[in-house]
Amino acid sequence: MNVRPTFHFILILVIALVVDACRTPTKKAPQNEVVVYAGADPDMLNPVNSLNSQTSHLSKFLFQQLINIDHHTLELVPVLAESLPQLEELPDNKLKITYRIRKEARWDNGTPITAKDVAFSMKVIKCPGVDNARMKPYFEFIEDIIFYPEDPLKFSYLCKEKYILTEIGSGDYSILPAYVYDPQGLLANYTIKQFNEKGDSLKETPDIKAFAESFNSEKYQRDSAFISGSGAYRLSRWETGQRIVLTKKEQWWGSTVPDKHDFFEAYPDKITFETVTDKGTALVALKSGKLHVMRDIPPKDFLDLKVSEKFTADYHLHTPISVGIFDIRLNVLSPKLSDKKVRKALAHLVNVDKIIETVLYGFGVRVSGPVHPAKEGAYHSSLEPYGYDPGKSKKLLEDAGWKDTDADGIVDKTIDGERVSMELEFLYNSSNDIRKAIGLIFQEEARKIGIKVNVSALEWSVFLKRQRSHDFELLAGGSGAYPAVPWDPKQNWHTDSYNKGSNYSGFGNAETDALIEEIRIELDEEKRNRLTWKLQEIIHEEVPHIFLYSKQERIAIHKRFDNAEPSVIRPGYWEAGFRLMQ
Repeated sequence: MNVRPTFHFILILVIALVVDACRTPTKKAPQNEVVVYAGADPDMLNPVNSLNSQTSHLSKFLFQQLINIDHHTLELVPVLAESLPQLEELPDNKLKITYRIRKEARWDNGTPITAKDVAFSMKVIKCPGVDNARMKPYFEFIEDIIFYPEDPLKFSYLCKEKYILTEIGSGDYSILPAYVYDPQGLLANYTIKQFNEKGDSLKETPDIKAFAESFNSEKYQRDSAFISGSGAYRLSRWETGQRIVLTKKEQWWGSTVPDKHDFFEAYPDKITFETVTDKGTALVALKSGKLHVMRDIPPKDFLDLKVSEKFTADYHLHTPISVGIFDIRLNVLSPKLSDKKVRKALAHLVNVDKIIETVLYGFGVRVSGPVHPAKEGAYHSSLEPYGYDPGKSKKLLEDAGWKDTDADGIVDKTIDGERVSMELEFLYNSSNDIRKAIGLIFQEEARKIGIKVNVSALEWSVFLKRQRSHDFELLAGGSGAYPAVPWDPKQNWHTDSYNKGSNYSGFGNAETDALIEEIRIELDEEKRNRLTWKLQEIIHEEVPHIFLYSKQERIAIHKRFDNAEPSVIRPGYWEAGFRLMQ
């Protein structure tokens, strides 16, 4: 039997199938990338000079701290340090805090991270002329450092006094490589102790001045060649107003560490932060799969997404409680707002229950002060929030001398010989529709009793500048805190923090300053809580802020990741821990 034709036919068929298979495109494997929504660019990527929340978050991927708080367990964990520090009480109410750095820890150039690097980083924080006045108060307690010549990885901080944030404060800041940030060794001949003792008197010293000018310069704020830390990721590119791209380092020292908590997870090869200032545009990108993670989804849209089978097939929706407190900040040094009767009148005009119901769609909890309700014991639960009461507002205004003397519908008062109308500007950051809605609701309620409120949107950087320079009357704001960390009010409420901190409203006097200083060194939790309650009572009475609510976050995370769990720590997730579904 002749089988040759059959063989040839089969051979031709096989070849045809192979060629056809080569022509048929294979399905591409998904990129190991997380694309994250960002409502605005950070102001910079210098972790010392910025207190911007976006910078703080991005810095955790680029830099590392000695210790930090795990996003999921909320426990303090060692990062660059091999263990949590040892605290030892010394005479005269002083403390010694001892650390040892992990032997595996390396800079990108392969050199080990040592105690000298920690000392350099603390000197940067304390260096006069470095533009980080808002950060300096947190580290006043660190007086000096002790090195151990026999062990370059070990060091001790000497603390001039007991401090409630001693443990976390001694290690929760970015450790910087001196070879990148001080290549000329300008700080090498100065000590932490000198900066504490001489302070601003060193500001004009040539080396100090030269270092500060260099460190404050733009290259250390956004140039990828000059932004360098020991974290798992490096800054690949920053396209202003569009995106920031972080790329995983090929050989990162942290991958060799056996204890894998949050800060040693680095699963994505790339993390991209897409800047989308318009929430509507961001939602379109989310629904189309171009964004993998989005937080702060408008409440109504979030409810719509929950009932969308098409959307929930691809995304998980999460509502972790926020540790932030949202408020309206009043400039108490403004002539119009210097009388607390006026500030109380404004507080009674804010219908917070309506805001939570109609603006947040129920995703919020009323608060009465600057301490989060999650801080049990420290939170003053007996303080009654100011209730919505236009009648009481009008009476308080009249008692403060504000009446409509010219029948134009706006109350007025003579101040320093000049008639002044009660016309106020309410500032919020553009693209924040919730803050806009709050401003418009407040505007309408104020109009009813003769107060004109102009609601103004500002681009984020301008908004921050106006806040920091106290160039505002009313401003929509917010603050956050770790739930497991004692509340230190100095940064936000001490008069020293007016020009070099976050006391934007101008609150405070000698009595409240003394109370704050006492709170900061009281290690007995029960006694500290009593002092904290007293300060909250004073803040409540003086109304420098109108406290509104703590919200539930509204987060969507793509199901392409198999372990993307939410967190109560801002922003509500840890992108480096997202592992691509296999």
